[in-house]
Amino acid sequence: MSKMEGDVSGFNIDAPRWDQRTFLGRVKHFFNITDPRTVLVPERELDWAKVMVEKSRTGVVPPGTQVEQLLYAKKLYDSAFHPDTGEKMNVIGRMSFQVPGGMIITGFMLQFYRTMPAVIFWQWVNQSFNALVNYTNRNAASPTSLRQMALSYISATTTAVATAVSMNMLTKKAPPLVGRWVPFAAVAAANCVNIPMMRQQELIEGICVKDRNDNEIGQSRRAAAIGITQVVISRITMAAPGMILLPVLMERLEKLCFMKLPPFISLE
Repeated sequence: MSKMEGDVSGFNIDAPRWDQRTFLGRVKHFFNITDPRTVLVPERELDWAKVMVEKSRTGVVPPGTQVEQLLYAKKLYDSAFHPDTGEKMNVIGRMSFQVPGGMIITGFMLQFYRTMPAVIFWQWVNQSFNALVNYTNRNAASPTSLRQMALSYISATTTAVATAVSMNMLTKKAPPLVGRWVPFAAVAAANCVNIPMMRQQELIEGICVKDRNDNEIGQSRRAAAIGITQVVISRITMAAPGMILLPVLMERLEKLCFMKLPPFISLE
């Protein structure tokens, strides 16, 4: 009998499937819970996953349950339910929707960058999407008030739009490729404002710090600052490949004959 089909007695469903002390283990865990395919899973299957996870925690799983089933249930549970509250998250705000949702919005931002109304609209759409994701995945241990969320949303949207509009005006006489990089600059500027403001409560009160044995040893504002800084850098880094390299690719493709003939291809 394989490991996946073994006895589930004593199985700890909350134990990491991969070693979280290694980079590869953390990458596997991240890809597992952000698998875009879980967005398409029916609601009844997600509810089943929650029931299976809760039963596994109490040690009363149905007879004949396999480890593979529990691992799949945990994957669905982690992708769709908030880790602190246990509530089912809205589909658009889930981390598993980040890749398809982000790709669609990024594509529109990179394509419609020439006119001012289009720039303003798609920057607003992008920041609205980011705000929803941040709210959905908020830290329940450090609650954020509606006032804080509204202020963060308005500040990020204003920053993104102001950056995009001002850079569009400054790059009018610059090569077309420079203009295509304006959306990335706007996204980077907005992230530098949005994330710290959304999580300002953590900076004020600190976050819980634990030792190797998972024992709480206190609150740390320095740890919060380091964590939030890393989040900002990672968000900008994740956006960089698509928003910097794709414009270069499109600039080359648009010079080819097959891109010039059908107008609908370039959406001009």
